[in-house]
Amino acid sequence: MSIRAIRGAIQVSANTPEAIGEGVKELITAILVANALEPLDVISVFFTSTKDLDAAFPAAACREIGFASVPLIGSVEVDVPGALDKTIRAMLHVESSKNHEDISHIYLHGAMALRRDIAQ
Repeated sequence: MSIRAIRGAIQVSANTPEAIGEGVKELITAILVANALEPLDVISVFFTSTKDLDAAFPAAACREIGFASVPLIGSVEVDVPGALDKTIRAMLHVESSKNHEDISHIYLHGAMALRRDIAQ
């Protein structure tokens, strides 16, 4: 078993608690499914949100899908002019038997444009 980092991002439709919550749940669930993981395999999750998303904490939605005992933290993403708006990024540190090259990084909706080289 090794420690792996898994990246992902999602562009949400609006700055509302509902859109942020749904987006986080969709992203985190997709990462878990693609990498055959359970919340118990996750060591920690680091979220960033673009500055236009301030209606809810991404970590709050993550706790609703089984991450109550996983350390979660959030921050504001660097505000680069012209960058993709309404975007939540996540980095999960997990225990996995997968090789580094077999990890699936997940980019959903408009966030697929961020990493076309590894998006699935």
